[in-house]
Amino acid sequence: MTEYGRGPGSEPWHPQDPLYGDGGWEGQHAQQGQRSPYGGLPQHHPQEPQYGDWNGQHQPGHDAQHHPYDQEPGAPRYDEEYAGHAPQQFPQGGWDATGTHGQVPYAADPGDPYGQRPVAYGGEQPDLYGTEEAYPPPVPPGRRRPGPGPEAAEPAEEEPDVLGGDGVDTDDAEEAEPPTRRERRGKKPVKSKKGRTGCACMVVVLVFGGGLGGLGYFGWKFYQNRFGAAPDYAGSGNGHQVTVEIPKDAGGWEIGGKLKQAGVVESSAAFVSALQANPRGKSIQDGVYTLEKQMSAASAVELMLSPKSRSNLIIAEGLRNTAVYTLVDKRLGVPAGTTARVARKDYKHLGLPAWALNHAQLKDPLEGFLYPSSYAVTKGQKPEAVLKKMVSQATAKFQELGVESRARSLGLDNPWQLLTVASLAQAEGTSHDDFRKMAEVVYNRLEPDNPQTYGRLEFDSTYNYVKNQSKIDLSIAELRKYDNPYNTYFSKGLPPGPIDNPGEEALRGALDPTHDGWYYFISMDGKTSKFTKTLEDHEKLVNEWNASRKKN
Repeated sequence: MTEYGRGPGSEPWHPQDPLYGDGGWEGQHAQQGQRSPYGGLPQHHPQEPQYGDWNGQHQPGHDAQHHPYDQEPGAPRYDEEYAGHAPQQFPQGGWDATGTHGQVPYAADPGDPYGQRPVAYGGEQPDLYGTEEAYPPPVPPGRRRPGPGPEAAEPAEEEPDVLGGDGVDTDDAEEAEPPTRRERRGKKPVKSKKGRTGCACMVVVLVFGGGLGGLGYFGWKFYQNRFGAAPDYAGSGNGHQVTVEIPKDAGGWEIGGKLKQAGVVESSAAFVSALQANPRGKSIQDGVYTLEKQMSAASAVELMLSPKSRSNLIIAEGLRNTAVYTLVDKRLGVPAGTTARVARKDYKHLGLPAWALNHAQLKDPLEGFLYPSSYAVTKGQKPEAVLKKMVSQATAKFQELGVESRARSLGLDNPWQLLTVASLAQAEGTSHDDFRKMAEVVYNRLEPDNPQTYGRLEFDSTYNYVKNQSKIDLSIAELRKYDNPYNTYFSKGLPPGPIDNPGEEALRGALDPTHDGWYYFISMDGKTSKFTKTLEDHEKLVNEWNASRKKN
């Protein structure tokens, strides 16, 4: 058998051959000048070929002596093998009885991918399909069983039954099946689904169980937040003290958050609940509190309402700066004099307003600006930070009261002088009710042509400020001989600056003095003051006071 005109000999028909499957049962015409796929020789058609039927009856012009099936003795003829079959007509290109070209006697099947060339009857041909790796031989169209073509899709693999299937062991079933053609070609057999089935079940269980667990957790948290009691410690603490700073204007939730962060209460919600349940809960102020860890919310509220828990630095009204510096040093645990040195060196960088700067002959530029209040001062803080906080609070209060805007309406040159008037009223007044009258005394004496003092203030408090003392038994002779701008017995007008730190009531008294004509005052019991308009009335009160002292 020759293959594709390459000469005699036989070799397997391999699928990678470019003409593999092109012959089929329908045969191919060799183009003129090309080799025939059946005989390996070029074909010539000098005349229109004539066709005969399967009974050996040839049309005129057909040479029966050169019929290819008559070349071998003993080969069956078509009229013997196909006797009884009805004559059939074949298209152009059939048997020409020349022995040079013969078309196979079967019509081509377009769906047959295994069409092959005819083999001449006679000589024994090698079995090209005997090996296991070879493709099966083509089957004639009449003997084929209907089935899907080569383009038919592979049967879909059955999905594993996730919940157990029908109980068939897929491993045994696969072992029993013979290897298929696809497996012989090299495709790996389908592996068992048993392991994947178990994993799928496990994933489903985990996902479903995790979803239920998460839903239950969030449901429980929602119930606790909405309807359950807030987490809370029991008792009044475990004995470990902590210091907590509460900022100004802090609400219940903010306070509770700071206490929880310090370990005092277990939850902010519990503290807010206890704060609302206590009738005095709204009176908790800002500052530093000394509490204990793991306190019940109710006990924490009670302790914060008690003065025992307050550890703020309290600056009383009327304190001089020298006393404030000493208190700050003690609270910070720094050497004495540390805060005073910082004040002298850095006073311009502590937040003073512009109108408080550049005044001559001042004893302390910060005097009057360490506002009386409660401050959260603890060890570890810097003196600069504490002083800045005090100056900031004083400046805010002065702006709130209108110290800067109302100074000139009171006959003063600037707000600095108004602050000085307030400090004098604070120093000489003995009660909050005295401040308005005391402020009027200052304004009246400042009049340069007043008939009582002629422009002199003559306040003992100014002399005591210079001496850093608080004496009341001072002789007039001593007072008038001491030359100092702060000594109002020696110098006319206001001192160079404030002599203490006035509180809000003294500031309001300086802003809104009385207009009753007061020039003199005296404190009879150290708690209240009596005011007079003339020197004669004042002398009577002085004699009365001296007599009361002799009796005691």
